[in-house]
Amino acid sequence: MRVVSLVPSLTEAVAATRRDLLVGVTDWCTHPDDLDVVRVGGTKNPDTKRIAALAPDLVIANEEENRAPDLAALRAAGLRVLVTEVRTLEQAFSELRRVLVDGCGLPSPAWLAEAEAVWRRVRPPGRLVPAVVPVWRRPWMVCGRDTFAGDVLARLSVGNVYAGHCERYPRIPIDELNAAGAELVVLPDEPYRFTADDGPEAFPGLPAALVSGRHLTWYGPSLREAPEVIGAALRAARR
Repeated sequence: MRVVSLVPSLTEAVAATRRDLLVGVTDWCTHPDDLDVVRVGGTKNPDTKRIAALAPDLVIANEEENRAPDLAALRAAGLRVLVTEVRTLEQAFSELRRVLVDGCGLPSPAWLAEAEAVWRRVRPPGRLVPAVVPVWRRPWMVCGRDTFAGDVLARLSVGNVYAGHCERYPRIPIDELNAAGAELVVLPDEPYRFTADDGPEAFPGLPAALVSGRHLTWYGPSLREAPEVIGAALRAARR
């Protein structure tokens, strides 16, 4: 089996299960950090000819991270393309199983069962702390409706104030973000790399939780650690 992954979290998932299947990954596939396979460009601009030349049995992609024209070009080249859609934690688990078991022909891995068990132990949320969740700056963009990150945060008692927005990642001026009634701002380190010196100052008076983007937005082995890692960041911000 030869697999090309166009999604960083799926690259990590396959590598944690059967690393030798991977023959091509994107430039943004950073985990595991010692993965030595062909790089095929970015998630938004993969080199489709180079991918086809690798003769993969399967290309794995995501409807949000990858562009439809690129996936169409890969299919036109005769390649099998499996596209995931992940908006909730339950979808993440089912799509991971679809990729690994149905797509790659592997047994369901132990790490996936461990991740599901970890999340089953998370207590149901009580009151949701209203928060804004920026994902980009210049312009400011935030999580809106139907996002995986929003679902993860809700399970950890954080409510996205833009969860009812008509767009999934709306552009919202900073003055509106500060007037949205939030009690917390959640700042991940990807796709925009928010840091202690770049982000919190835009939200005066609000506690800022600096969280690992990999644990907030990736669906893969990191899900085993996500409740503890994100929960710790949230607690630290509200002390």
